[in-house]
Amino acid sequence: MASSAATETRDRYVVLCQQRDITPHNYVVKALTKAATEFLISTTEELKLDLAGNNKLMTDSRLGDSDIEAVVTILSRSTALTSLDLRYNNFTDEGARHISRLIKDSPSLRELNVMCNDITERGAEYIAEALHTSKTLRSLKMNGNKIGNRGGMYFAQALQINNKLRELDLGDCDLGTECVIALSTVLNQNKHLRALNMNRPILFSLEEETVVHIGKTIKVNTSLRELHLAKFDMRDFGVERLCDGLYDNYSMAYLNLSCNRITRDGAGHIAKLLRRNTPLEILDLGFNRIENDGAQYISSALAASNNNLKALVLVSNCIGGQGIVAVASSMNTNSSLANLYVWGNDLDEKACDAMGGLIDSNRLQQKNTDVRPYVVDGRTILAEMSHGIRRFYYWTPSYGPDVVGMEEDE
Repeated sequence: MASSAATETRDRYVVLCQQRDITPHNYVVKALTKAATEFLISTTEELKLDLAGNNKLMTDSRLGDSDIEAVVTILSRSTALTSLDLRYNNFTDEGARHISRLIKDSPSLRELNVMCNDITERGAEYIAEALHTSKTLRSLKMNGNKIGNRGGMYFAQALQINNKLRELDLGDCDLGTECVIALSTVLNQNKHLRALNMNRPILFSLEEETVVHIGKTIKVNTSLRELHLAKFDMRDFGVERLCDGLYDNYSMAYLNLSCNRITRDGAGHIAKLLRRNTPLEILDLGFNRIENDGAQYISSALAASNNNLKALVLVSNCIGGQGIVAVASSMNTNSSLANLYVWGNDLDEKACDAMGGLIDSNRLQQKNTDVRPYVVDGRTILAEMSHGIRRFYYWTPSYGPDVVGMEEDE
């Protein structure tokens, strides 16, 4: 049975620690025991091991380099291991060296999450080099490790060779201009990657050459379906170049442009793109400054000629009641838009009435928005809800329950 794989792996781990005269880490033992007793492995004998360091219910001691070495030594032999979550631990480049061995040797590992550890440029080199020969790994999350520009370049080199990886998360990794351009250039030829996160690079130029290269790439790339460009210091010129590429793109379904410097003019370019009714399904424009005019541009496109967009994030965009009313009104004629997030704007009485009307009429499901209406003295007021697009948040699994229109693609 599937549970026997976890039990056997746990027993081998304890024996290995005894042979090396080291104390088995309680977290590893607990995680493998949990996998066995609760049947967290599928009937096809898939072992999905969660060793995230922020799991306070399971441990108060995170994994270090020596712990990673022991875990890798055992797991590299496992034919059941398909997913390994090591985020928020304390291992360094030395631990990354052991993980690279797991990537090379594992016959079944498909998902690896090493977010927010202490991996630097050297560790990135180890892991990226392992991708040259990996035949199974589909998803790699490096988010929050300060690998820098040169560390990111190693992954650009790996993507020239690797044709198995489908998801690569390099967000908050201190990528530089050269690295972002290199990754974009590689994707002119790599037709296998489906999702790429490059959030918050360290850019010093105001000429937006990185976005220019990305725009040229997505014009010819036919496989990339999800792209995260949050905190890119992107302005309206960059948005225009990006939209130029997206006009001819028939694969992009999820675009994250949150936390940039997009104004109403940039929203105008996005509205033109939406009028083309491209395959775009999820658009995150949160924490920009499109204001009323930008919201009206987008709402006009949604009302008139777009029937593909399913989720729109307009959180904290300096939009007033006029803009919110326009977006809400567009949903009365647009039948595809199902998720709308607007908290953080100027939600005046008209905006509250418009959003409340959508929710009360069931045109907008409560689970698909971040506001909830309630009435005080005959007046509708909106309260904030914690719902949102969480596809790529640190605490969300690879494919969380709030994914809109996205399915795994082998």
